[in-house]
Amino acid sequence: MTTRVTPCTWASRCNDMPETMPAVVVMGVAGCGKSTVGAALCLHTGARMIEGDAFHPESNIRKMSAGIPLDDADRAGWLARLGEELAKAIATGDTAVLACSALKRRYRDTLRAAVPDVGFVYLALTPAEAAERVAHRPGHFMPATLIDSQFRDLEPPTGEPRVLTVRATEPLASVVDSVVAWWR
Repeated sequence: MTTRVTPCTWASRCNDMPETMPAVVVMGVAGCGKSTVGAALCLHTGARMIEGDAFHPESNIRKMSAGIPLDDADRAGWLARLGEELAKAIATGDTAVLACSALKRRYRDTLRAAVPDVGFVYLALTPAEAAERVAHRPGHFMPATLIDSQFRDLEPPTGEPRVLTVRATEPLASVVDSVVAWWR
């Protein structure tokens, strides 16, 4: 999968990142731009990118490819593994960005258990916007037919600690600038 990254105006390096929030999870439904935003953040901060989709077991990929939504049991081991990857990155002194749907509060709490000071960037968009984006995304295992199930599972992170909500349809540079200003 190819991720396009465009330049943004912020050019500081990761040593400007606070120790109190050593990692962020870029979250939201399929098609919101998690991987693109995550890669752009890493490009401009020097953080380590962890692509959540790369850690799905083959059984999850088969289900999604067949248009079958994942359930909590399907996601449990995957989320635990992502928490371990985040914790490993932090333990080695890296700042990390994880691209992960993290649709439910309990999923986010699994990641918080692994890295208590993790922040979440919620890329918000409408079902129609998500469906349009996923329909035109080449080479990804998640079909547009699963968008409705993503929104059914979505528990927006309203009122949770260390969360920034950003409109996913804003220009990439604006999203990255907003995240960096919040993260600093």
